[in-house]
Amino acid sequence: MSALLTSAPSLVPSLAPAATTVGNPAINIGIFALFVVVTLAIVIRASRNNRSAAEYYAGGRAFTGRQNGIAIAGDYLSAASFLGIAGAIAINGYDGFLYSIGFLVAWLVALLLVAELLRNVGKYTMADVLSFRLRQRPVRIAAAISTLVVSFFYLLAQMAGAGGLVALLLGIEGALGQRLVIVVVGIIMIFYVIYGGMKGTTWVQIIKAVLLIIGAAIMTVWVLGKFGLNLSSLLGEATTASQDAGGKDLLQPGLQYKNPVDFISLSMALVLGTAGLPHVLMRFYTVPTSREARRSVVWAIWLIGIFYLFTLVLGFGAADLVGAKEIKNAPGGVNSAAPLLAFELGGEILLGIISAVAFATILAVVAGLTITASASLSHDIYNTVVKGGKATPEEEVKVARIAALVLGAIAIVGGIFALGQNIAFLVALAFAIAASANLPTILYSLFWKRFNTRGALWSIYGGLVSAITLIVFSPVVSGKAIDKVTGKSPSMLQGVDFHWFPLDNPGIISIPLGFVLGYIGTVTSKEYNAAKYAEMEVRSLTGHGAETATHH
Repeated sequence: MSALLTSAPSLVPSLAPAATTVGNPAINIGIFALFVVVTLAIVIRASRNNRSAAEYYAGGRAFTGRQNGIAIAGDYLSAASFLGIAGAIAINGYDGFLYSIGFLVAWLVALLLVAELLRNVGKYTMADVLSFRLRQRPVRIAAAISTLVVSFFYLLAQMAGAGGLVALLLGIEGALGQRLVIVVVGIIMIFYVIYGGMKGTTWVQIIKAVLLIIGAAIMTVWVLGKFGLNLSSLLGEATTASQDAGGKDLLQPGLQYKNPVDFISLSMALVLGTAGLPHVLMRFYTVPTSREARRSVVWAIWLIGIFYLFTLVLGFGAADLVGAKEIKNAPGGVNSAAPLLAFELGGEILLGIISAVAFATILAVVAGLTITASASLSHDIYNTVVKGGKATPEEEVKVARIAALVLGAIAIVGGIFALGQNIAFLVALAFAIAASANLPTILYSLFWKRFNTRGALWSIYGGLVSAITLIVFSPVVSGKAIDKVTGKSPSMLQGVDFHWFPLDNPGIISIPLGFVLGYIGTVTSKEYNAAKYAEMEVRSLTGHGAETATHH
C-alpha cells in the first residue's frame, strides 16, 4: 500500500513517512466537479420560490415524511459518520464502534420525546419552542447563542474533514493547500445556503444520503467478499494484522478510552446530544404535520442504523487491508481510512466516487448547519430582539442570507485551526454542548408545568459555559502525549499543556449540571403562567394552532 502513496507534505512532521495523494488527481477533480455542478443546478432550480420566510427556513413545509427522513439521514450522516467513525474503528476497534452505537441510540430519544411535540409547538427554530410560555427576549437570545455555539463546533469538524480529504485526493501539498481547500468548500456552501435556502439544502441532503448509503453498501459487500462474506473472519484477520504491525487487539475495549469514566462521559454526550442539535430539530419544521415529523424520524432511524452497521465492516476492513500506519500518515490522518480503503478495493474510479460522496456529505451538512445558525440570528435575534417582532418575512430572509455569509467566513477560519483532528471526536464535543445546554431546557419546556424563564436561562447558560470550560481545559485542547507514528500530539494545540480536567468529553459533568441548574433556577423564581402552559400542552399534543403560529 505504501508504494501507492507519494511524498510528504509539510503538514506532517518529518518524523513520519507521509503521503500526499492517492489515485489520479485528474479523475478525482473531474468527479468532484461533476457533483458540485449537478448539486448547484438543483439548488438554483429549488430556490425559485424562496421569497417567503416559510420557504427559506422550512422549504415551504412541502416535504413528505419519507423525503424528510432521507434528508435527516443526509444531515446526520456527516463527515464524522463516514470518515471519522471508519477511521476510529480502524485505529481503535471496539472503542471506535462505540461512536456508531451512541449516534444511533440517540435517535430513540429524538423519536420518543422530541420530534412530534417540537413540530407542533414551534415555527422555524428551537427558540420558538423554548420561548413559547416564557419571556421572549432573554430566552430567544440564550437559545440563539447556544444554537450558534453548537453549530460552530459541528462546522469545525466538517471543514477539517474537507481539508484533509481533498488534500489526499488532489495531491495538494502542505498546510497552505489544505487551507485553500477549506476556503473553497466554505464558498460553495455559502452559495448553497444563500440561494437554495432550506428547500435547496434539503434536496442536496436527500441526494447525498442516497449516494452515501449506496456507496457504503458497495464497499461493505466488497470488503466482506474478500473474507468469504464472513464477518468473524474479517474481525479476526483485522485484529491479527493490527497486532502484527505492533498494535493492540482491536476487539478489546480500552484502546482509546482507558478510563471507564471517559467512556461513560462520551456515551452520555452521544446518546443525549442528538435531541438537542438545532440543525436536526429544524428539519422537523419542513414537513406539513406532526405525524409526518414522526414518520420522518422512523425513516431516518432505519437508514442511519443500516449505515452504522456498514461502518463496522469498513473500519475493520481498513485496519486489515490498508493498515493503521498508512492511515495515520496520510493527509487527514485517521479521517483518510475510508478513502484509502476505497482505493485499495476499486482503484482510482471507486476512490473518486466515494470521495466525491464524502465531499458532498460535508457540503450538505455544512449547508444545513449554516442555514440553522443564520435562521436563529435572523428569526430569534433580529426579528424578536432588534425589531420587537415587527420585521417582515422579507427582511428576515435578507438578514438570514447576510448572516450565512458571515457564518461561512467564521466556519472557514475555524476549519483551518481544526485541521488534523479526528472529526468524529470533534462532533462528540458538539453533542456534549447540545446535551448540556439545549436538551434540559427542551425537555423541561415540553414536560414540566412549573418551568420558567430563570430555569431556562440557568439551564442554557450553565450547560453551555460548563461544557465549553471543561473542553478548553481538557486533554482535547492541550497536554496529550505525542503519537509515536505521526510524531504529533493528538491535542489541538502542540507543545503546550494547561489541561486540568482529565476527561476528553465533558458530558458526565455538564449534562447533569444543565438539568440541576434548570431545576434550581425554576424553583427559586415565582414566575408561572398556567394558561400559557395549558395552551402549549394542547398544541404539543394535538398540533392545534401550529400551522398558523405567530408567537407572542
